[in-house]
Amino acid sequence: MIRILPLSEFEKVAQRRQTTLEQAEAVVGPILEAVRREGDAALVRYARQFDSLGEQPLRVTGDELAAAALNMDHAVWNAAETARNNIHAFAVTQIPSERLTEFSPGRRLGQIVRPLDAAGCYIPSGRYPLPSTLLMTAVPAQAAGVAHIVVTSPKPSAEILGCAHLLGLTDVFRIGGAQAIAAMAFGTESIPKVDRIVGPGNVYVAAAKKLLAGETGIDFIAGPTEILILAAEGTPSWIAADMLAQAEHDTDATAILITPSRTLAGKVAAEIERQLETLPTAPTARIAIDRNSAIFIAPNLDEAVELTNRFAPEHLCLLDASLLPKIRHAGAVFLGESSPEAAGDYAAGPSHVLPTSGAARLRGGLSALDFVKVIAVQQLSHHALLDLAPTIATLARAEGLEAHARSVEIRFA
Repeated sequence: MIRILPLSEFEKVAQRRQTTLEQAEAVVGPILEAVRREGDAALVRYARQFDSLGEQPLRVTGDELAAAALNMDHAVWNAAETARNNIHAFAVTQIPSERLTEFSPGRRLGQIVRPLDAAGCYIPSGRYPLPSTLLMTAVPAQAAGVAHIVVTSPKPSAEILGCAHLLGLTDVFRIGGAQAIAAMAFGTESIPKVDRIVGPGNVYVAAAKKLLAGETGIDFIAGPTEILILAAEGTPSWIAADMLAQAEHDTDATAILITPSRTLAGKVAAEIERQLETLPTAPTARIAIDRNSAIFIAPNLDEAVELTNRFAPEHLCLLDASLLPKIRHAGAVFLGESSPEAAGDYAAGPSHVLPTSGAARLRGGLSALDFVKVIAVQQLSHHALLDLAPTIATLARAEGLEAHARSVEIRFA
């Protein structure tokens, strides 16, 4: 049964199960080097070893994508279309606007926004194939204007292939693990090199992304998923359901409720037990609930909020929307009882690819911004440059960079 503890125990009990990548890095290092040196030959070898590729080609053909789409359940296809439309509509609003503004006479400054040339989407398809992750990664890239999107997925499900067809994606490959990350980072005979790789994966995918960051762009290095719910009051069955929705992902998942109400804590704990009795994924969820999760009793919500900001959860559920101005760190925030985390996982609009393990202190979730560059533009008139010349020359010579100073002064000689 889930533990009910005082908030003073939070730091000790709710410590994240830190994912140590050292052992995984030792495993994937030779794989990355083999793909860099051998290209497709290494990819096929590892795909047959780890991904049950057999004699299938790496690339999924257009006919296969079309057939998968044709055979998709109509309800699933319609749901994917709705999700795609919502994700795209929201992603478009995230793209910065271009501008060129005169800040002083003759000094015009601004920015242009340009998409990356190519992006790679890693789509897990192990215990739970995730077509939703294809939507949540590729659609923001499309909204940003990325022209070339590569998809890699080990043993991709029919739904993943059907969603790829729905999005008009054609570069889809049956490859997973560190070898897929290496292929998109280096490029091979079959798989094009990309500018940024996004999407979650297991510890070996995370290790590969860490080692190749710099060779290519990445979103972030993800760890086990987590949810934190702040609630002074609420519907116990709904809160319990939200905690279990996170716990069923993985035995390393974390589900936390912080509340000042002992009554609510007890009712939620009982609801978790009741719902576990009929949950098909209970074997996984039970371990996550018993081992990594807890309900904490807070003296007041102010202390709860401060601790929440230190924890910087991946998913933060605030049943009281008035607390939002106090939140500094979270991957994504879900406001009110009618905003379950599962809505964000599938169809609300923002991407469900979110920072874990405290990385929300540094950034929010994946967005269209991850697929564009904001490029500064500067335009000076002759008179504007003349006004700035003494400042430029003085600072340049203070740094010992005489040619910098002369490059300005020569225009007025």
